[in-house]
Amino acid sequence: MTADGGRLPVAGPAEVRRAAGRLVRADGRAVVGMLLLNVLAAASGLAGPWLLGRIIDEVRAGRGIGTVDRLAAAIALCALAQLLLTRWARYAGHRFGERTLARVREEYVDRALALPASVVERAGTGDLTTRGTADVAAVGTTLRDAGPELLVCSVQALFTLAAVFVVDPLLGAVGVLGLTPIWCALRWYLRRARSAYLDQSAADSEVAESLASTAAGARTVDAFRLAARRTTASRGALATARRTRFHTLYLRTVFFPVVEVSYSLPVAGVLLLGGVLHGRGMVSLGAVVASALYLRQLTEPLDEILIRVEQLQSSSASFARVEGLAQAPQAVPEGSPVPADDRIDVTGVRYAYERGGEVLRGVDLTVRPGERLAVVGPSGAGKTTLSRLLAGVDAPSAGTVTVGGVPVADLAPETLRRQVVLVTQEHHVFLGTVRDNLLIAEPAADDEELWAALAAVGAADWVRELPGGLDAVLGGDGCRTDGSKAQQLALARVVLADPHTLILDEATALLDPTTARHTERALAAVLRGRTVIAIAHRLHTAHDADRVAVMEDGLLTELGTHEALVTGDGAYAALWRTWHGTPADDR
Repeated sequence: MTADGGRLPVAGPAEVRRAAGRLVRADGRAVVGMLLLNVLAAASGLAGPWLLGRIIDEVRAGRGIGTVDRLAAAIALCALAQLLLTRWARYAGHRFGERTLARVREEYVDRALALPASVVERAGTGDLTTRGTADVAAVGTTLRDAGPELLVCSVQALFTLAAVFVVDPLLGAVGVLGLTPIWCALRWYLRRARSAYLDQSAADSEVAESLASTAAGARTVDAFRLAARRTTASRGALATARRTRFHTLYLRTVFFPVVEVSYSLPVAGVLLLGGVLHGRGMVSLGAVVASALYLRQLTEPLDEILIRVEQLQSSSASFARVEGLAQAPQAVPEGSPVPADDRIDVTGVRYAYERGGEVLRGVDLTVRPGERLAVVGPSGAGKTTLSRLLAGVDAPSAGTVTVGGVPVADLAPETLRRQVVLVTQEHHVFLGTVRDNLLIAEPAADDEELWAALAAVGAADWVRELPGGLDAVLGGDGCRTDGSKAQQLALARVVLADPHTLILDEATALLDPTTARHTERALAAVLRGRTVIAIAHRLHTAHDADRVAVMEDGLLTELGTHEALVTGDGAYAALWRTWHGTPADDR
């Protein structure tokens, strides 16, 4: 099922059951082994009450101390066997849980990486992050702790109830009848718990998204004095989260007291009926004691089962959110058409964001292979939106963006990465070595190629100064990298990826002007013969380009060389005069 508002989907109960079955089948031998161990442990635990009943009957029959000693020794041996088998079963269960959790995490990472960037942006990183941290952790707790405990206690409870029926069917029926209030409370709880925990998880995601977006845009919040508005939004998200948590707390405060009171009913019923039947000679005292002890012994596994069932509702909601990623739109699979050449054609392109008006209103543009094109214009003109469409991040609402005659949005991720790469000012340094951060772009690159890429973007000198050079650890407790160094690492990845078209959207914005121009020219030299499309905020980039495209209010209004546009006395000439002084300067 898919949520509204661009949120990532949540798997339904049927999908969750199929996913759980798939995980169980993936480690079927371990599951069979756990079941066998639990059956043996439960069988060993049943011997104690039965043997105690035998002791009572033997004493009443006048047997000697030797008989009692032998039965008592048997009780001790069975208790020891139950201890060892239960420990072994839980150990096997924990190992199964850890292996299965590893599969869940790996599947989640694979699915998250397969999501198109547009899907992630619409959903928000807070939801994706919460699913990958809190929800996966909840699933892990269930697999590692709740699952094995639930299996152990379920087998014990079933065997215990069966033992009561073996001792006396009528007493067993009274014991089961006494469990009816627990069954009714459980049904009431289960009908409400899943939706309540899904609401709670969704509210937690909203809190994470609100905090993450506020922290990421802290400078914008401060510049536009949006602190009060962001505080109000965060308080609203927190109030919703608080309300959903109180609702799940209400469910627990109704469910567990009913269960606790109901535990005494089966034992009381068996003692009352057993007393009557024993008085009439229909059942022995040992049978009544054994049945009462069995039902009293049932309290511990049943209590554990109900606690784990409650935990299972929370983790089931988390698993539904984790598994829901499988239903999200995925990137185009491998095997898509291969472009005939490197020519990029934009034809009649229009685009509108979900929560805004139309950003592009009919753009036509052809980018020739090997050309250096600068796209300029005022803020809000649609430059960044055009760059995203050219890179295949978004698909146009109308019209087409093709490379070599193939729509960019139809290219498989690996094919697209070799065709067009978009580099923005938002860069990420991954936890790991410098080498790890670079090999993301080209896993087969050797050290010579890595150093060449770093040199191309002016990063070789500071990387050599790091302890370990390419093997220096970045992020976390390792070497710190500021914004400019992160940008240089990102640009070095671009050099290694070696696309035929490179789109730079403020890719050097965090570098000082001198370094930025040096880096851009170094990249141009390295990528000579490649197509470079630069979203230009510094007009020296437009001055160096083969052609300049001017965007205004979602339209392409001017297209030509720097010299032609400056002498044409249009919008570009006005921008140049404002930025550089006079149209005659530096032609």
